Amino acid sequence: MKFKYCFVVLFLVLLFSHCNERADSKLDPNLEMKLAVNEHIHDAVNNLTDIIVHDIFSPPVASRVYVYPCIAAYEIMAMSDENYVSLKGQLNGFDGIYQPENKDGYSPSLAALHAFNTVGEKLIFSEDKMEEFKTQFYAKLDSFGIPSNIWDNSLAYGDSVATLILDWASEDNYNQLRSMPKYSINDDPGTWKPTPPAYMEGIEPNWREVRTMVIDSSSQFPPVAPPPFSMDKSSKFYKLTEEVKDAVNNATEEHKLIASFWDCNPFVMNQTGHMMFATKKITPGGHWMGITMIANRKSNQNLMGALENLTTVSIMLFDAFISCWDEKYRSNLIRPETVINEYLDPDWLPILQTPPFPEHTSGHSVISTASAVALTTLLGDNFDFVDDVETKYGLPIRAFDSFYDASNEAAISRLYGGIHYMPAITDGVAQGKKLGNYVMSKLETKNTNS
Repeated sequence: MKFKYCFVVLFLVLLFSHCNERADSKLDPNLEMKLAVNEHIHDAVNNLTDIIVHDIFSPPVASRVYVYPCIAAYEIMAMSDENYVSLKGQLNGFDGIYQPENKDGYSPSLAALHAFNTVGEKLIFSEDKMEEFKTQFYAKLDSFGIPSNIWDNSLAYGDSVATLILDWASEDNYNQLRSMPKYSINDDPGTWKPTPPAYMEGIEPNWREVRTMVIDSSSQFPPVAPPPFSMDKSSKFYKLTEEVKDAVNNATEEHKLIASFWDCNPFVMNQTGHMMFATKKITPGGHWMGITMIANRKSNQNLMGALENLTTVSIMLFDAFISCWDEKYRSNLIRPETVINEYLDPDWLPILQTPPFPEHTSGHSVISTASAVALTTLLGDNFDFVDDVETKYGLPIRAFDSFYDASNEAAISRLYGGIHYMPAITDGVAQGKKLGNYVMSKLETKNTNS
């Protein structure tokens, strides 16, 4: 009995000593290396994408859900890496974050991952899905044997940075947009009207009012105005409309595949007889975030490098959507489907479902080109890759020779799908390239003095 009592006492002493040892531990560089791999942030981004799809965020709003978590995580990692610089003063209204006093008492990687999840959770609807993911995600990280003080300090720091980022986000006018007037249909025959089968109202007509990240304003990069509406058979507009009609009627199987591959419509209404049902898919911005993760893996990025790429692309997407939406609701041009059904062929259908917002310019063209500019600047031209982002939605893989190769295909896919006139595509590409080059000329992530 005495032996048994002594054994229990010894066990408790050893346990207590271990707890104290964990509580006083400094960050082990080998442990940090296990945490600082790209797969962890990729898991978090993929989870956020799944929730964005589930919650049916529109493409512009989805770009906002991506950008703030990425910036939170990037800032924490940049604070601990002399090779990178903060985005303080580079992003509109952003005053930066602070660095913990005890640099050895926390894990930058754990804090960054936690900040990403914490900010993301506040920008979505399905918080239960985020909590479910976090339970499994943190159990995986904790299995590395993270000392209790490192764990607690890291999460506390991640929480404090998340609060700073969310406070900054709360001033971007997004909340004010929720109470602004919705899109109003008018009698002008050349203006946008809701399209079948759901006839949804215009999405985010006031998105131009959202605070930009790098560009000066939503109107800084206006594209060429679209040709004026006219059903005169000799007019440019009429010929462009016929071009869309013929592109669908004469579509090859390859063109149909390309159209479907780049559809990225987050909410498609399917009609079978008198029944209608919806399918949900990734947004175009989500597709490019997925491409960025493919590039991260191929280029063997660590967590810091992966965050540099993801954050840069998310910033680019955010500003590109604002710029594109500014023009969409300025020119307010009618979609091909409406024109063709009213004037040329009432039974004609596009290959893709027409998205619920005006025609000019093509969002895919603008944001894909801008993203390609970002990734080419970061990782180089002729960066070939295999795009398997949408295999989970039943689409095949496609191979590309470069980021521009992919963005050009994304742009022309809108003609193949029958949802855009050609100027929306070509002018959208030009708009995206100008915006992308400007953002990359202003945005600095590498410390050139290190």
